[in-house]
Order: sequence, then C-alpha cells, then structure tokens
Amino acid sequence: MEIGKLPESVLKRSVIKQLHVKRPEVGNGPGIGEDCATLSVGPDEEIVLSTDPITGTASDIGELAVTISVNDLASAGAEPIGILLTVLLTPRMREAKLKAIMEQVDAACKRYNVQVIGGHTEVTEAVNQPLISVTAVGKVKKGQMISTGGAKPGMDIVLTKWIGLEGTSIIAKDHEKELLERLPQSLIDTAKSFDQYLSVLPESRIAVEHGVAAMHDVTEGGIFGALWEMGEASGVGLDVDLKAIPVKQETIEVCEFFGINPYELISSGAMLIATEDGNGLVRKLRDAGVASAIIGKSNSSNDKRVINGDEERFLEPPKTDALYNVH
Repeated sequence: MEIGKLPESVLKRSVIKQLHVKRPEVGNGPGIGEDCATLSVGPDEEIVLSTDPITGTASDIGELAVTISVNDLASAGAEPIGILLTVLLTPRMREAKLKAIMEQVDAACKRYNVQVIGGHTEVTEAVNQPLISVTAVGKVKKGQMISTGGAKPGMDIVLTKWIGLEGTSIIAKDHEKELLERLPQSLIDTAKSFDQYLSVLPESRIAVEHGVAAMHDVTEGGIFGALWEMGEASGVGLDVDLKAIPVKQETIEVCEFFGINPYELISSGAMLIATEDGNGLVRKLRDAGVASAIIGKSNSSNDKRVINGDEERFLEPPKTDALYNVH
C-alpha cells in the first residue's frame, strides 16, 4: 500500500466494514472525514475523543502531536481537557532528545490548557524515527458536537488562514539545505515560522458562537482532500473557486522547488467551515485577527468541482499527501 492515509475505498472495505460492535453510549463513530467520536456520560455533556499520530516529520513532533490532536477537538466544537500520549523511540535515540520532546509537549499543553492524563513510552526497533500518537479528550454540551458531515446545500464554504502551512513549515525545517540552493534564507525562515499558525482553537470558538453546520481541519490530503471529505461526509456537492483559496507565496515557492501540489499538501492551521452566513463569519474572524475567505458553496448535486476561470476539475478521494513526495 502507498504511504499516507488509506484510500477511501480501502478504509470503507477493510476497516469500517469490519467493525460490528455498537454501544448506545457512542454517538458520532468512525466515518469518512470524521475525526472525532462522542461518548454520552450524563444528561448534559458528551465526551469527545480523537486520535492522531505524527509520522511525516521528526522535527518538533512533541509540539505537533498536541496541536494536531487538539485541533480535531476544536473542529468538533469541543473544549479540550487532556491527552493520552504514546511515545515510541528508536534504540539509538538519546535521553536528551526524549526530554526535549516532552518539553515541547508540556509547552503546547500549557498553551491550550490541556493535561497529559496518561500514556506509554517505549524503545523499539519497530520504528526508524521517533513516533508520537496522541488520543485527545474533550467535552461538549449534549447534542452540540459539530461534525464534518453537517453541511447542507446552499451554504457558504469558508476557509481560515492559508493552505499548506504545516507542510511548508515541515519542508523548510527538514530540507533547508536543499532549498538554500535556490531560495533566499529570509524566505525559508518565514516558511519555517508558519508553525505559529497551526492551532485552530481561536477560529473554532468564533465559528461555534457565530453558528456553523460543519467544520473540518485541513490535514493530510490538503485542501482538495478536506473538501472531498466534507462533501462526501455531508452528502453534498461543492463549487469551489480555486483563485479564492488563500495561499502564501512562501508555500508556492517551496512547493515549486520540489514539484509538488500545494493544494494536496498537509495544511493544519487551516479549517473548512460550512455556514449559512459566510460574510458574517469572515467579518467576525477578521475582527479577531484571523484571516479567512469564502471559497465556494455547497449544492444538492454529488459533484465536487474546483473552478479556475474557464476550467474546472472534479475532486477525487484523497491520495498520498504531497509531503511524502518530497525527496
């Protein structure tokens, strides 16, 4: 199988269809494009859970692991509470590196006010670089979790910040020497700094208060993958204006250097939102200092179209993220 997310057909056929146990406490369970599950624990609140590994880089994995998992909870409209942390280390790794990873974890936890509530650490030959997997736990008022699949026809599709932020930062850190052959140090330094934008907690809180039908953080598969997942999970079509999708010049330069598509690059820090009032949401986000744009609308068809002037393309299920094509 190819590196990256499983193809949708394999995920449906060999993962989801093999799971037959259903419990009444479980609300939102596994599904295409859905990053969180809910557990009913009382009359007024639900526990929200999500899990994610960091596999595309060995740089800043403690920081990334916490941020990406908390983003899943934020995209569900949940308040993050804590994380369970699994850390797998290679035999050649020094204790100082482990300590540095955990310092990153702690710094991120302080920023988001979440606690490490447990976990597991192990040295193993099963990995060739440090690997962290996080299960994040949050809470939401009963019946108020926001799913990827809540979009209805006729809604505005809003994108926060810019695409490719996470991927650009990772590539700039992991491949700085190669990039310096053609690109100036100042551009590379700016690209590396894009990790400052990776949390979607601020915009998720504003969006929930404003009123939204669906939210989805843009991760593996990039914006094209996230659009497909939202449309597929919601059972709606999409018309998206390619030129309306915000992208930083540094992302374009880095992607051109390695010949990869920025629209298929991992994009944590950007969030897709479906809402009845896109203009109102964009204004509220702008007032809070969060860049955003309406990039399209949902419709009652099954077609997920990206329009670029007189040209159009139909989105397909996400394939291997462009990050894995950087060599």
